[in-house]
Parts: sequence; C-alpha cells; structure tokens
Amino acid sequence: MKTYKLLVVVLTITLAGCEPAMQQPQTQAQAPATDAPASTEVAKPACNMTMGMDAWEPYQYISVGNTVTGLDVELVQAVAEGMQCELDVVQGSWLELLTLLKDGEVDFVLGASKTPDREEFAYFSEPYREERFQLYVRKEQAGLPFDDLKAFIGAGHKVGIVNEYFYGDEVAALYADEAHKDKFVGAIISELNMARLLDEEIDGLLEDSFVGASILRRKGLDKYIQPHSISLGASDVYVMFSKSSVTEQQVQRFNSGLQQLRDDGSYNRIVDKYRN
Repeated sequence: MKTYKLLVVVLTITLAGCEPAMQQPQTQAQAPATDAPASTEVAKPACNMTMGMDAWEPYQYISVGNTVTGLDVELVQAVAEGMQCELDVVQGSWLELLTLLKDGEVDFVLGASKTPDREEFAYFSEPYREERFQLYVRKEQAGLPFDDLKAFIGAGHKVGIVNEYFYGDEVAALYADEAHKDKFVGAIISELNMARLLDEEIDGLLEDSFVGASILRRKGLDKYIQPHSISLGASDVYVMFSKSSVTEQQVQRFNSGLQQLRDDGSYNRIVDKYRN
C-alpha cells in the first residue's frame, strides 16, 4: 500500500467529567499556606484515545471555531463521555488514517465498513447507522437511461471513487473484473472527483447520499452536479478500532455505551438533529 507523509492536525475533544490534557498544568502550582498538606495530584480521565477523522460532512467535520462535530462525532462523544474517556483527534485522508490505524498511532476511525481484509488488523463496534451510496453525474446526464452501475460503466462511462473506501459487494465485484476495473478512477477525497466530473475527466462519482448533498450545497455545485437514479444498497457502518492499541474489552465497553444511548433516547435525539 502506498503511504503518505502525514501532517496531522491534533485537536482535543473536551468531555464532561474529564480533565482535558490541554488544561493540565505544565508546572506544579504554588500551594496555598494551610495547615493541611497540599495535594499535587491532578485528576486524570479514565482513558485517553485518539480518533482519526476523515472530513466527511455531515458525519464528521470541523465547524466554525475549530470545533470537531458531526453525526458520527456526536455519537462517539456521548459514548466516550459515559466511559470517562478523553478523545484526541487526528485529521487526515482515509488512506492515511488506515495506515495510522494499522500502526496503532490512531485508536479508531468512524464510518467504516467491515471487510475480511480490515478484520485482520481491526476490531469493529456494533453497527451504529447505515449508509447508501449514490451515483452523481453532470446535470445534463441525470436522465441517462441506465438501471445499474454495471450498465453505466459497460457503456464506457468512467466513475470516480475514493481510494480505500468500500462501496459494497457490487462495486467490489466490478472493480475486481479486469473488463471493468479501468472504468474506476481513484482520488484521495470526494471533492477531487467532483472537480474531475465538471472537467469531464470522469462521467460520474459515487458518494454517500447525505455527504454528496452536503458537499454540493456547501460548494454551490448543486446546479451543475445532480444525483442519478442509480444507487447502491444500504450497508451497515461501524467504528473501526486498531488491534495494535485497543483491547477487545475496550470495544465491548464502547458497545455497551452505544446500547445505553439507544436505550435512554440519546441516540435518536442526535440522529434527528441531523435529519432535520
């Protein structure tokens, strides 16, 4: 696998009940004069984990004020708060984050699909949402009469994908077929595929329907790029943990926290916030 030298952006998510690392004193403070001996102990979180973030609005992104947020982020924040766990954030491309995850330099990433190859180096949480990938095309191509992706690329059309994303079994089978493989063009981020689509270097691109709509709206491209009727089947999404730095017991604790969110209604409140 090709790797990239990564200039990381490290942030800290502050959770209730935890003492953020960025606020811990660097030197010992002068103790007040009292009869009782001064305590030099600083409260520490029960755990500290590093989350890898591939900017993917509305699931995970950095908003105004340099705040890490999004549907996936808020769900994981809520679980981590229950675990009394402090989170640091490393931002990078998906390919970069997978490399860091394998090496244990990132403890987990969000929005992952489960595959046999990934299970060799990662644990997976219980599924926490579903995703559905949509084919996006230039506006004038939105009515092209194709019923599925195989027919689209069979007509000679090229499709943009993001490197190391898993789009489901249908795309995996097409990509593995030498007769179709050259019709897929890889990029490190979806925005690059959108630029290629507008430049007519490709004829379509695959993106999660919510993410695609968010990018087009934010960049003002919804007048030029539109969803085609072709969409892929819904698939489960997981939190993917590094086997090099995380134990199965920690994953089980995370799953218990996720179930607690579902039981007390917090899960639905967070999801509904992004649906509306």
